[in-house]
Amino acid sequence: MDPIGRSHQTRIYVDGLFGRRQAVPVRPDRLEAKALSRLSKNARAYLGGGAGLETTMAANRAAFERWRIVPRMLRDVGSRDLSVELFGRRLPLPLLLAPIGVLDMAHRGGDLAAAAAAAGAGIPFVASSQACHPMEAIAAASGTAPRWFQLYWSSEDAVARSFVRRAERAGYEAIVLTLDTTQLGWRPRDLDRGYLPFLRGRGIANYLTDEAFAAVAAAPGAMPAPRRPGTGILAGLLELVAAQRRGPASRWPRRELLAAIRRFVAIYSRPDLTFADIGRLRGWTDLPILVKGILDPEDAQAAVAQGASGIIVSNHGGRQVDGAIAALDALPGVVRAVGGSVPVLFDSGVRTGADVFKALSLGAAAVLIGRPYVFGLALAGEAGVAAVVDHLAAELDLTLALAGHRCLSELDARCLAREAAAP
Repeated sequence: MDPIGRSHQTRIYVDGLFGRRQAVPVRPDRLEAKALSRLSKNARAYLGGGAGLETTMAANRAAFERWRIVPRMLRDVGSRDLSVELFGRRLPLPLLLAPIGVLDMAHRGGDLAAAAAAAGAGIPFVASSQACHPMEAIAAASGTAPRWFQLYWSSEDAVARSFVRRAERAGYEAIVLTLDTTQLGWRPRDLDRGYLPFLRGRGIANYLTDEAFAAVAAAPGAMPAPRRPGTGILAGLLELVAAQRRGPASRWPRRELLAAIRRFVAIYSRPDLTFADIGRLRGWTDLPILVKGILDPEDAQAAVAQGASGIIVSNHGGRQVDGAIAALDALPGVVRAVGGSVPVLFDSGVRTGADVFKALSLGAAAVLIGRPYVFGLALAGEAGVAAVVDHLAAELDLTLALAGHRCLSELDARCLAREAAAP
């Protein structure tokens, strides 16, 4: 059987021979542009934007450009192996689908379509706390494929602990604690539109189906009333009514749903988390715990000391802190700091298979894909996500071969050269 790069590439060319063009573009810039053009203005802002002037988003891409691949010749790359082992699972690809909230803004199938596509590829889907479907439904869509659950730690410990227990019962194989979003960053695209999907009952399915959350939902909330009515309130109410007609929100009468939304807003932020809380989480579950959002080597060491099973180097795709260090620039230092004691994964700014090659060469055990799969989802649902994964895997395979390597374990920093900074 041909390696995935050659077979997928050939399939695309044969399609072209018969006049069939790819519904999901291969070029990352065309993929993004085509997907964003299909979305509503609110969805474009929420899914496509970042913090502040979006310089961190730009830094993520610039960091990849500074590292150049050094191809080696005549090394017998007739067969290749793209598999990796993570927490006892042998995965066919070094890829995971990153946790992204409110996926139904991209496509009605949302989390379920993305989870099914990940299952088809045999790679983990990391379900978000802010999903539009309950984690149990996402688990069912994943079948027997690996799945992880991403935890946003609410200010109500009972809710966070309930989420962990539900994830265990639903067969999730790891908990991903996101550290960099204990409160929302300053996101001008969303602020200029005055749009936050959670206030419309979107992205809170896990809360609306949680007994611990239900117990506190009737308590007074912290969401202020609008200062004056405006035309936007009609759109907001219409969206809320639409949310009531589908999913978990349909079980809540409108008055109770509004109270639940207010309570969610009141308990979402948890800025008082410390590294000691990782130790507390360790006491709640035997599942591997990965911490996502680490950029500093000392933070990585502190997390491991408190019981973290893995590190995910990430700046949240540039959505939290404007002017932050590029995630790829942070990766080598974090890898050195943990010294192989736990796997280090990578997230933020990945757009191509060559990007994946670079992150793996700098020490990442695997790579989380974010916006690209959301763009595929927007264009073609489950099939669109599957196409994005196939494109990335094929390019990674061909890049591996053309750089003179047969398997991912051969990759290290010697595979790359760093461009000198401009004078």
